[in-house]
Amino acid sequence: MESPDKNNCSRLQRLFVEADLASGKAFPADKDQANYLLNVLRLKAGANVAVFNGRHGEWLAQVEIAGKRSCALCVVRQIREQTGPGDIWYLFAPLKQARLDYMVQKAVEMGVSALVPVFTQHTQANRLNDQRMQSNAIEAVEQCGGLNLPEIREAQKLEAVLERWPAERQLVFCDETAAGDDPLHRLKELAGKPMAVLIGPEGGFSSAERERLNRLPFVTPIGLGPRILRADTAAVAALAIVQAVAGDWQNGR
Repeated sequence: MESPDKNNCSRLQRLFVEADLASGKAFPADKDQANYLLNVLRLKAGANVAVFNGRHGEWLAQVEIAGKRSCALCVVRQIREQTGPGDIWYLFAPLKQARLDYMVQKAVEMGVSALVPVFTQHTQANRLNDQRMQSNAIEAVEQCGGLNLPEIREAQKLEAVLERWPAERQLVFCDETAAGDDPLHRLKELAGKPMAVLIGPEGGFSSAERERLNRLPFVTPIGLGPRILRADTAAVAALAIVQAVAGDWQNGR
């Protein structure tokens, strides 16, 4: 099959892979990818796809049929050079599964570099499926055209995370009691600094948690307007504000 030009590469099916990428290298697609390519998309031998691994940029590859349920991917040429990841951590209280899936996907699309689950006093979900979070993150990166997969960290209690917090990183605390404050003014002061965003559970932060957060020198509390937002909605709102005012959306980056 003819190799597409750069303009048409943006329309290719994208796959995140673990393998190293270089011209002429071939490697087997994993079971799920092979099933998707052969049985869902019904691609034939020589079909073009785009592959990336978060280290070597994005590459054009071609499908090589190895059997009814298996295929290999042969790397042809580089489409895009690797870009550096953003530098926004996203701290969140775990939600019930469907809402958590959505939140992880949207946070990844918004360019976070680390997903940090934290257990708060009012957190309703006390278990996390790390593999499902990873799958959702990969799907989001593939669909939004990103090249970097965020780090997914082990869930910890909020208190433990705060005790080990790196002082140079500012923590943007989305506090529903600060609804009247102007978040734009406060965030402009953080431009150029490493940042993280903290969203609480559906029941909000406890009084003790809020009091402790507001005492910490590395915490910047902001409000997200007069409406009470669901946690997954708040994630998108907060990350959009941070990226636009003090993140990598500045100056078209």
